[in-house]
Amino acid sequence: MQENDLIRLAEKTQRMQCETRVLEVKAAHEGCPTKLFGTLSGFSNQDDGGIILFGLDEGKGFRLVGVYDAQDLQKKVSEQCKQMEPPVRPLFTVAELEGKTLVSAEIPAVDTSERPVYYRGVGRIKGSYVRVGESDEVMSEYEIYSYGAFRKRTQDDLRRVENAKLSMFNAERLTAYLAAVKSERKTLAEHVTDEEIMELMGIAMDGVPTIAGVMSFSKYPQGYFPQLCITAVSLPGTEMGETGDDGERFIDNQRITGAIPDMIDPAVDFVRRNSRNKTIVDDDGRRRDKPEYPPKAVREAILNGLVHRDYSVHTQNVPVRIEMYRDRMEVISPGGLYGKITIDSLGKVHPETRNAALANILELLDVTETRYSGIPTIRSECKKAGLPAPVFEVRRGEFKVIFKNNIYKAEIKQNRKTLQSGLLEFCAKPRTRGEIVAFTGLSRVCAMQKILQPLLDAGLLEMTLPDKPKSALQSYVRV
Repeated sequence: MQENDLIRLAEKTQRMQCETRVLEVKAAHEGCPTKLFGTLSGFSNQDDGGIILFGLDEGKGFRLVGVYDAQDLQKKVSEQCKQMEPPVRPLFTVAELEGKTLVSAEIPAVDTSERPVYYRGVGRIKGSYVRVGESDEVMSEYEIYSYGAFRKRTQDDLRRVENAKLSMFNAERLTAYLAAVKSERKTLAEHVTDEEIMELMGIAMDGVPTIAGVMSFSKYPQGYFPQLCITAVSLPGTEMGETGDDGERFIDNQRITGAIPDMIDPAVDFVRRNSRNKTIVDDDGRRRDKPEYPPKAVREAILNGLVHRDYSVHTQNVPVRIEMYRDRMEVISPGGLYGKITIDSLGKVHPETRNAALANILELLDVTETRYSGIPTIRSECKKAGLPAPVFEVRRGEFKVIFKNNIYKAEIKQNRKTLQSGLLEFCAKPRTRGEIVAFTGLSRVCAMQKILQPLLDAGLLEMTLPDKPKSALQSYVRV
């Protein structure tokens, strides 16, 4: 960072009056802050790194206070950086603004293979942090585990399910799979028994079924892992907890169980059943329904959630979730991005596979394919459907795919027109602000700005006291 960049950053922070995910502000005019460990860890453990800006006082409206001694501050911050594991290597910049000294410490991101960066004084469990918004929060046990699992190449889909039995497998599906293996892998067909194929392909270990085997072939995997399923809900509002006109919390609610090949179609059908279709009239006059969300994209998102979710002991009690709101649909799976892949590179590079054995099994069952086309397909299908681009998010160990629809905005627009038409009838005689707000059922701000003001601007309504627009006695009447 150059001096001018530091000055611009300080001025922008004063204008915005807030910290961010990549910016932490410290006053440091009376000495070096003594507890930077959480921020050093949080910045180091995210792909963007972060900047600590010394010389603004957040508690006083980000007022410029300068630092007590730029040289000593850098020395003491560096000492704290050396107490991290692995040690943090900050890049300092010093600049002067309005006669006061500012210092920034750029904290670089650490390679995924070296995370989590933690404070040695309290150890990895208590000293590892993650940046959430503008705060530093202690990592969960799972978040710490996930870094170690990648570093050690832990294969959780090959965990043995000790109480599972091969006799509870779907015999027809297993037979078809073994035939597919022998057809595509000729050397296995010639020299290896069926039992040995199952061992080599990760279906069983020493005769005991694995997670991959159970989730692919068991007649009912949820007998061993009740939450390795899909929970699907259709909600009446735009946020969880909002209720419908009759007080209902859910429009539809379903738990989808079975092996992975058995869960996909019911999950896609749930989305179809709870979608609002648009009727399209073609040029030749034929009518057809256009689904709210493209089925191919929905299927890919659900399949991605089942195949690439985390199957460790830390997440085996967390289902894949489908949440349908009025303005969007979310598919949420346990486990963040695996390895060094980032949100920006999704669908553009070939990532490492978290559950390689499971993915391989499902490929031979023609359930999926391992050509990394899932994310591009989701994006392409949404674009063809005229929908906003899908949003991919990683939050605290969960991966989320968000589909936004075009129907909700159209409904809002139509509702606004209906309200305005009704309001014109309502204002056949003068109505007060309170009466108008009550009539619309909206908040005061929304009713006045979104419904009433456009009618005033169009000359369809007028004030009874035009010379006193803010008068408490003001009323509105149809022209």
